Amino acid sequence: MWYLFCWACVKSTTTIAGLAASCLTLLASVNLTAQIAPSAVDQWAQKVDPWVFDSSVATSNGYTEFVIFLNEQADLSAAASLKTKLEKGEFVYRKLTETARQTQAPILADLTAQGASHQPFWVANMIWVRGDLSLVQRMAARADVKRVCANPTVYVPEPTAPVTRAPLSVSSGVEWNISKVHATEAWSLGYTGQTVVVAGQDTGYQWNHPALINHYRGYDGVSTNHNYNWHDAIHSNDVHNSGTNPCGYNLLAPCDDNGHGTHTVGTMVGDDGAGNQIGMAPGAKWIGCRNMERGWGSPASYSECFQWFIAPTDLNGNNPDPSKAPDVINNSWYCPAEEGCTSPEMLQTVVDNTRAAGIVVVVSAGNSGLSGCSSVSEEPAIYDASLSVGATDSSDNIANFSSRGPVTVDGSNRLKPNLSAPGVNVRSSYPTSTYAVLSGTSMAGPHVAGAVALLISAHPELRGQPDTIQSLLQQLATPLTNSEVCGGLAAANVPNNTFGWGRLDALASLGLADSDGDGMINYSEILAGTNLRDSSSVLRITTITRNNFDLLVTFSSVTNRSYRLERTDDLTSGAWTTVTNNISGTGAPLTLADPAATATNSQFFYRIRLQQ
Repeated sequence: MWYLFCWACVKSTTTIAGLAASCLTLLASVNLTAQIAPSAVDQWAQKVDPWVFDSSVATSNGYTEFVIFLNEQADLSAAASLKTKLEKGEFVYRKLTETARQTQAPILADLTAQGASHQPFWVANMIWVRGDLSLVQRMAARADVKRVCANPTVYVPEPTAPVTRAPLSVSSGVEWNISKVHATEAWSLGYTGQTVVVAGQDTGYQWNHPALINHYRGYDGVSTNHNYNWHDAIHSNDVHNSGTNPCGYNLLAPCDDNGHGTHTVGTMVGDDGAGNQIGMAPGAKWIGCRNMERGWGSPASYSECFQWFIAPTDLNGNNPDPSKAPDVINNSWYCPAEEGCTSPEMLQTVVDNTRAAGIVVVVSAGNSGLSGCSSVSEEPAIYDASLSVGATDSSDNIANFSSRGPVTVDGSNRLKPNLSAPGVNVRSSYPTSTYAVLSGTSMAGPHVAGAVALLISAHPELRGQPDTIQSLLQQLATPLTNSEVCGGLAAANVPNNTFGWGRLDALASLGLADSDGDGMINYSEILAGTNLRDSSSVLRITTITRNNFDLLVTFSSVTNRSYRLERTDDLTSGAWTTVTNNISGTGAPLTLADPAATATNSQFFYRIRLQQ
């Protein structure tokens, strides 16, 4: 009966604080919680996502799922200065788990004492909980809790279109979308994604599909081992679905209860060796995590997959190993605010931490493009740490359903998408051992994830460098424009809020061409920060300081590159003198000295040139 009264509170109260006070008065009257002061009510209620109140009073038993997000979060800033992906992954895993271990114990003990179902996370310092309003209040009132976040279940639909299936025997060679982004030319140079591991979190996967089985990291051609290669974040039936899941729950082997996941991983790596060349990086290996129950996922299930990717475990969830983490994760799903994803602290921290571990996070931009500009409005596509992908057709037109930027829901006005890729009528693998043609930005994202694998196979030193990888993919994309103007950007502007930097070009992104003819390939110029379209471009100098009679010139350097310091005392002459030559970059700020600069010199001008 009291839940009905609280429902009336929701309908008649205009503020969350008022709602909390009204409902708590009733709760106190039935001895479900202790009476607290009005000021304390205001304080704790402001920490609770409104969805948590709405969902709890709307259920028959007053229970809801929520996530406790702690004040203390790990500082991962030092990861950026680490050189290798393994170093980053081990550091991030250690810091995240240490922070969770040192701060969660009192809350976990409290939840256990209350008899509440709960699951701790370390990918961000947070805990999933199932409980009633009195438990919500108890947790939100804690000083070590920053926010009680929503954990809605969200359906991830694609644009309405029939699924066209083809039998296994039908083959069509290299698919148009793979040729469109010039993946085949990258293959011809010997770069197929070898030594690279791609990952996806989706509806699951038919791992033994003929186009996928030989690319699965858990299969060596003879035997199968799903440890460290598969994780299931679906532990029970979603309330929106009736009947039992056709795959089951807590699976010890991959299974796809929808078809969506099998299609997306096929675009990343698929090739059956018999003519169905559907994937971008057939030389790469894939691993996977199921984050949706027949299309319904939640922030907790998404986070569980991200956590597993940072440090994959065996099938019992034990012995986490960051060395087995993937290089790139495809995320063809989204979590809209209208369905309850309104707590940016949680998923954004999860994605930021995953990228800090040296993993590229590719995200589909969304299918709300018919709403016009600023339709990239859903997590995680809106994040800066997400490499967000829009959808194009075979003629390089933007798909009408592809979400446009800029991102306004968080006030950032951030340009999105970052890139575009084929997402209209894409043929890929589908259960059971067939092929299907689907459309959506979910089909576009896997092209970019596959291109990351091609890029790392060509330049292994890029493994664990998501910022540089994203820069290469963006700056070397095929520029595209149309008549749309979103976010005030002119129609001819590149990048823009329709296509981002343009349509993915897997061959160009390898950076092997020399756009400005200065003898430096595009890859070297982008790494060094010079303009690949300007042969006179030079590196930016951070500082010039004097040490006695030496002038010290400091600039940002990258490893595996050499530099030359040049000096002139007359900018109009065009004559530059070499001060130091063939100086190797360190991956950190580098300081070069000019001992010939004396106190009597009135002025010198310096520049840094990149050497091959």
